[in-house]
Amino acid sequence: MIKPVMRLVLALAVALLAALAVPAPAAAAPAPDYAAFLDAVIPTQLARHRIPGAAVVVVAGGRQVFAKGYGLADVDARTPVDPDRTGFFIASTTKVWTATAVLQLVEQGRLDLHADVNRYLTDFTIRDSWPGRPVTLAHLLTHTSGFADQILGAAVEHPADAPSLAAYLAGHQPDRVRPPGTLASYDNYGFALAGYLVQVVSGQPFDRYVAEHVLRPLAMSGSSAAQPHPAAIDTTLARGYRPDGSGQALARGQYGPMTPAGAGVVATATDMGRFLRAQLGAGPRLLGPEALARSVAPQFTHDPRLPGMAFGWEEHPGGGRRMLTKDGDVPGFHSNIAILPEQGVGIFVAYNGDGVDGSASYANKELVQRFVDRFHPGTRDTAPSAATAGSLDRYAGDYRVTRTGRDLTKAAALVSSISVEAGPDGTLTTNGPLSADPGKTTQRWTPIGPGLFQERDGEDRLGFRADGDGRVTALFSTANPTVAYERLSWWQSPRLHQILLAASLLVLLGALLHWPVASLVRRLRGRPSPSRWAGAARLAAWVTAALVAGCTAGFAVLFSDGNRLNESILLGGSPLMTTVLALSTTAVGTTALTAAGTVAAWRHHWWTLTGRVFHTAVTLAATTFLAVAATYHLAIA
Repeated sequence: MIKPVMRLVLALAVALLAALAVPAPAAAAPAPDYAAFLDAVIPTQLARHRIPGAAVVVVAGGRQVFAKGYGLADVDARTPVDPDRTGFFIASTTKVWTATAVLQLVEQGRLDLHADVNRYLTDFTIRDSWPGRPVTLAHLLTHTSGFADQILGAAVEHPADAPSLAAYLAGHQPDRVRPPGTLASYDNYGFALAGYLVQVVSGQPFDRYVAEHVLRPLAMSGSSAAQPHPAAIDTTLARGYRPDGSGQALARGQYGPMTPAGAGVVATATDMGRFLRAQLGAGPRLLGPEALARSVAPQFTHDPRLPGMAFGWEEHPGGGRRMLTKDGDVPGFHSNIAILPEQGVGIFVAYNGDGVDGSASYANKELVQRFVDRFHPGTRDTAPSAATAGSLDRYAGDYRVTRTGRDLTKAAALVSSISVEAGPDGTLTTNGPLSADPGKTTQRWTPIGPGLFQERDGEDRLGFRADGDGRVTALFSTANPTVAYERLSWWQSPRLHQILLAASLLVLLGALLHWPVASLVRRLRGRPSPSRWAGAARLAAWVTAALVAGCTAGFAVLFSDGNRLNESILLGGSPLMTTVLALSTTAVGTTALTAAGTVAAWRHHWWTLTGRVFHTAVTLAATTFLAVAATYHLAIA
């Protein structure tokens, strides 16, 4: 009996010692508290930016882990946002749907990413502006086709008024302003064309193809690319707003012919969560493993040392983790979708308001970045050691964004270009809207390699491109890989143009005030009036000054409300815009008469020498003002 008992005691002792020797299992990491974070950030954003409502969804580990609506979908009806039912216009976020549709047909061998798109077009062709360098689908899906930006009049107020995709693309083909594959320039026409190729090859209208091959497989029943939408979707659709005084005004211009680029497309937050899961390889698949990997793989960058673009997605750096995003903006609606492929995490957020001064466009980026920094911070990128020798003066100058329209939208380049200055401490300073943060207009940069700079106290990087002679021709930033900035000659400098406009306007305003006063003084003192022709010349000059002053005041009103201006541009104009352009056109004619009067004044010795010099100065000021304004399509000449 003793031996069995001793054996039992010994066995228990050994087991106890073994248990003590094995470390206890680590406690499971707590689930991220997405609710506490988003419940704190989003309501604060809505209040600060005066946005009526928002919806957000988060996916992780192959499933939806959070979804919620905030605020109001309809301000008048006081309808709350529901992430499962409330549809939001997702605008350019649609482009990742379009890229998916294209890659489905590539996977089937029906489209070739690197073939000339004219191979598939039957009703019209893309102009051969750069012989031997055709536009391909790969260019269209990475914003590198070389098309000029063209958005004036690209939207309509009512879906029934939208032209067909084919008719619009055939009748509104932009100029090809650079060889494809060289520089990125955000390209709505290019993505619309990519969607049209889906339509041509599949034999189905684009919206129907998307419904059957993207939405239905994922059970995205609250989403649609059709115009008009199904009635069930319209009844739960959020209304879009812009701040107006102390209240909110309805925004117009969400519809249009370019559906594959985002016009008219709506989705609910939880539907976008289903799409996010598919993009991360979970749930029903839209693409096979190889095609899915290709869709998120790097496809274009301005510099191999910098992030660039995948198909439809934009790469953004951050703490050693790779993040892909796509945002979308139409009047009254702003959205953003983002994935961290290696972490298996995705987020989508949408707002139904423009916010003060268009701030909702940045609010979605801010939210996504804060979300990633909070829950997937990674480690700060280690900058390479400085390796740039010599002076940085060769980088100094003015640069204009490639996304510069050839219509009234070019006016943005007058105030949105980037100036680069070389400092005595071996750094660069940029001024202008280079950062995604609209409040950060001045940035300092430290050299970290040939033509490569790191933002001081930030994560952005700046790169420069030079030609074969070493002359710097362009810059690009990780803040926005869909555009570059081309170097301007001195005479193209927006700063020079601003000075010329201001000086010319000062002279014209002086004339506008001086001549009526001088005429009144002359009458009071009984001095003789000038001859009929001299009086007509002076009247033409005064009318010109008045017209220019009226144009300036009109443009000041137009540009004072960026939300309303964006809406007007997309819809093709407004009564005020039409009036202002009519004034500028009339001013061109009266300036010609003023110039003729100046020639006559010197020939016939009208007025005193001082009077003739002043009249000449007014002629030069009006000519200069209108010439600069015409450069930015602010005057019709």
